[in-house]
Amino acid sequence: MTSSLAPDAETLVIGGGVVGLAIAAECAIAGQETYVIERNNAIGQEISSRSSEVIHAGLYYPAQSLKARLCVEGRQRLYAYAKDRNVAFRKLGKLVVATSPTEAETLNKIAEKAKINGVDDIRFMDAADIHALEPEIAAVKGLFSPSTGIIDSHGLMQALETDVTDHRGTVVLGTAVRHVRRRPDDLFEIEMSTGCEIANVTARNLYVAAGLGMGELGPRLPRAAAYTPPPLYFARGHYFALRGGRPFKRLVYPVPVEGGLGTHLTLDLEGNVRFGPDVQWIDRVDHAFEEDNGLRLRQFEQSIRRYWPSLPDGALTPDYTGIRPKTSRQGEPARDFEIHGPKDHGIPGLVALYGIESPGLTSCLAIAKYCVTLAREC
Repeated sequence: MTSSLAPDAETLVIGGGVVGLAIAAECAIAGQETYVIERNNAIGQEISSRSSEVIHAGLYYPAQSLKARLCVEGRQRLYAYAKDRNVAFRKLGKLVVATSPTEAETLNKIAEKAKINGVDDIRFMDAADIHALEPEIAAVKGLFSPSTGIIDSHGLMQALETDVTDHRGTVVLGTAVRHVRRRPDDLFEIEMSTGCEIANVTARNLYVAAGLGMGELGPRLPRAAAYTPPPLYFARGHYFALRGGRPFKRLVYPVPVEGGLGTHLTLDLEGNVRFGPDVQWIDRVDHAFEEDNGLRLRQFEQSIRRYWPSLPDGALTPDYTGIRPKTSRQGEPARDFEIHGPKDHGIPGLVALYGIESPGLTSCLAIAKYCVTLAREC
């Protein structure tokens, strides 16, 4: 039964990170009255503000996966959007380096996968080529990706928020979603709390991009009896900053490891160097920086010196942590983005996003477009 009453909003998005804001902007620009509900007191306070801010090219992901497709499309759209909206970015390029013949074989596999994914600008480098680009780096072989870059993630989110509010949308902060139900008139009714106040809002379309909160919120969403939302697991990553000089001009990654892309070297827009993330599986959301009596620092130094042997003693200082929401357990192969629409859970107008980790930032605009298309499917 279709409701004869107008909903409070045509579209409601739960989650004010970069992906939620991108979805909301896509809907608002299309003319839908759009609300964003965010539980924190500012946008992007969880995953989006604790990333390496890298714009990925799309090298690593399985062919035809959502990660591959949306990363390649999203990277192109993101560069164009940043340029149009004056969001700071730099297309620095990235070196993926092998420090042994075995790792060199892995580079070959990465290159094959990248080309299948449509990344057609990568090139191999030998030790001399690498030294010419980054004299401090020691490697036997490298893969250079010129279309990898970095972006001001906070500036990006502010631009997306402006897109929402400039098109009759509203971003509601400090508000937690308590319950979601599908009414007999086909509208979604969302119960939310702000402090001690409880209110209800109705919407025709619902996008749930709650990031780290999806493990708790997913089971509370309306669904057909045969559908079960995926569980969520947390992988915390620590970052160390480099004191002193700025000896690098490009991003440098080792070959990937289980759960992530290894202890990579990234730069911010001011040229400051940081290293990370590592992978620490945790049972609950906790952003504490765990130094572990210096063991973590020693592990970082050992990992970094495989490709930067002259890392000075005492040059690293603890910086920050980020948490990746994963739908695979420790030891299992990494899973694709899980973006579930009506064909998955049986509820028209509902799209729920699980396990949106890297390359979520790169893919955000493409994810938004994909979600809007998915919501129309029956």
